[in-house]
Amino acid sequence: MAILPTVIKMDTENLINNSIFDLLGRFSHQQIVFCNDEEVGLKAIITIHNTTLGPAIGGTRMLEYRTEEDAIRDSLRLSKAMTYKSAITGVNFGGGNAIIIGDSRTQKTEVLLRRFGQFVNELNGSYITSLDIGTNPRDMEIIKMETPYVAGLPSSVGGSGDSSPFTAKSVYYGIKAGIKELFGNDSLAGRTVLVQGTGQVGEGLVALLRNENAKVYISDIVEDRMIKVANKYGAEIVQNNRIYDLDIDVYAPCALGGTLNDNTIPRLNCKIIAGSANNQLEDEGKHGKMLLERGILFAPDYLINAGGLISCYSELAGYSSSRTLELAENIYEATRSVIQRSRAENISTHLAANKIAEDRINSIKIINNFKSN
Repeated sequence: MAILPTVIKMDTENLINNSIFDLLGRFSHQQIVFCNDEEVGLKAIITIHNTTLGPAIGGTRMLEYRTEEDAIRDSLRLSKAMTYKSAITGVNFGGGNAIIIGDSRTQKTEVLLRRFGQFVNELNGSYITSLDIGTNPRDMEIIKMETPYVAGLPSSVGGSGDSSPFTAKSVYYGIKAGIKELFGNDSLAGRTVLVQGTGQVGEGLVALLRNENAKVYISDIVEDRMIKVANKYGAEIVQNNRIYDLDIDVYAPCALGGTLNDNTIPRLNCKIIAGSANNQLEDEGKHGKMLLERGILFAPDYLINAGGLISCYSELAGYSSSRTLELAENIYEATRSVIQRSRAENISTHLAANKIAEDRINSIKIINNFKSN
């Protein structure tokens, strides 16, 4: 069946008029596709930011949003971050993202996922989807029934399976790189770290930190999970309203993004920020600069949470888990390079990371131009 992009009725009159193209221009995206099928209850958005380095890759996130405009903006930001994440880690992918609007606990069905897979397939490989918040390896297996352009499959069917251990590992290397640059050695013994969010990545990070004898604090809105992790690893629970005021070495946001903003940055009492959450800076330019001015070292999230991307890259390239871990280790030196460029140019680490990523994209553009000629 031919799939026709369907413009979703937006909640904001301004967005209805002409701001879809304004958004595309502002984020420098190539394409946005609206996937709508009332019969199966599917409302989804696929965004492709840049394909200079290769086909766009990015997770499929299934969440409820306050407005459909919020979902679009989230997808645009996430797909752009994937472009930069691929570029700075040396992966040959472009940046993409998909969002299925809905409650993954109650609205996710086989037919909805397969219908979404048909939309992905119609893009003919320009977008490869994988897992994200609200989706899992089994969901990717269902989507693969309709399209080959899927990564993050269960290990039982030849995929890389759960990528959270690799993401936790890459964040761990990002933290160690920050410690090295700030203190001269990268030992975590005796260092104090607050991990906000104790999902799979957060718990994996807690385990790695405790294995190196770091003092770990944890916070989560899901109390049962938080208590379980605290008891399992000997971490100390901190209430959500105290996390920004805590006197610690490292704040590691591993839940949803936007925690670094006008309200929280003035309260921060940490030396390093390094976590897995996407889009931690509510306003990249403004809040990246605020952290620089406060002397807080920020390890860019799209760099140090790249373990999941590396896992998918390895899956598609046919690499082993040991090779994937080797690639994740490269995050350590990549993070140090970002910090050093930030210091040399007196710019935020986020801007320094962007420049390094853009340098690679622009270099590959030259190669691509030669191929086309």
